Parts: sequence; structure tokens; C-alpha cells
Amino acid sequence: MSLPPSLSDKNALRRSLLDIRNSIRDEDRTRWNTTISDRLGRWFDVHQITTVGVFLPIRKEPDLLNLYGKLTAHGVRLSLPVVVGKDQPLRFAAWSPGDVMVKDSFGVPVPEQPLFGSTPEVLLIPCVGFNSERFRLGYGGGFYDRTLAVAPRPFAIGIAYACQRVDFETREHDIALDMIITETSPLTLPSPASERGF
Repeated sequence: MSLPPSLSDKNALRRSLLDIRNSIRDEDRTRWNTTISDRLGRWFDVHQITTVGVFLPIRKEPDLLNLYGKLTAHGVRLSLPVVVGKDQPLRFAAWSPGDVMVKDSFGVPVPEQPLFGSTPEVLLIPCVGFNSERFRLGYGGGFYDRTLAVAPRPFAIGIAYACQRVDFETREHDIALDMIITETSPLTLPSPASERGF
């Protein structure tokens, strides 16, 4: 594993990637969101997944709300990540489109009255950046890495735009995702079983 970059280098890379994401034209963003949702929708059509951890978009992350509505209509139970402690893994609260929400201390929407359950089978995880080895660059809190370090590990799907792919060094505690879906991902996506025996 490569030596870790300095914190300042990682923060500078994060700022650069956020600037790139913020600069995407609205018409491109809308088209790419639809393409990502369609690719994910086809993946879920093939795999019998009953519980999914999703995210509500902040800071111009990909917006998959239309997909969430379709999953709910097909009986998939959705939940949102909730930070319960600075050095703790995330917990997941049941959520359906239209639920009453509040913002947590990070400005992230969470259910007003969270009903926590077990970690979902599959997590959709937004990325600030990602590299060719499926490592994710997030906002720096390490919450998803701590979550994926807990057994049994959910199948982790990174969600990003293709322009967020970048080379960066990883740290010992970083955990690779199982796959990354962008607007340019192949139409045929791997199954959980083919990735790591899920």
C-alpha cells in the first residue's frame, strides 16, 4: 500500500474535486443522474435485494430520488445513514420518500424521528472522488470506512460522476468499495456474488 499523502494534500484534492463537481452544467448533471439511476435500476432488477442504504444529495452529489421511489414501489426497504458518534460507524434509520426530515450537525438530512435497524444488504455511497482500485475519497470523517469495517459487511456501491475519478494514495484504514457506478459505467454491472461472495 502506498504511503499516505499529507492531510493538506488530501484536503486540496478534495476541494479541487468539489469545484469540478460544482462546475458541471445543469443539463449535463440532469442527464447523468438519469443515466446513473437507469444503470442502478437495471442492477436492482436482476438482484433480489430487500434492504438498501441510500443517501440524499448534498453539495451537488448525484440525485437518485426517482430511483428511490421506484425501489420503494417494488417493496425494497430504504434507510438513511445517521452519524451517532464521532468515531462510530454509521447507523441506518428507516426512510421513505416524503418522510419528515431535519438536518444533523453536518447539514445532512436525517429522519426527524429515526427508527434504527440493522445495516442494509447494500449501501449506495456518494463519492467526492474515487480511484481505479475502487477506493473512495469522501468528506474526511471516515464514517463509511468504519461502517464497512464491521462484519457482516454490506455490499458497497460508490456513486459518482466520471469526472471525479482521480489517482490518490490510500491509507491503511481505507476500504475499497465493491463497485463504482458513474454515467459511463458498463451497461452490464457485476453481481454481488461475483465480487466477493455476498
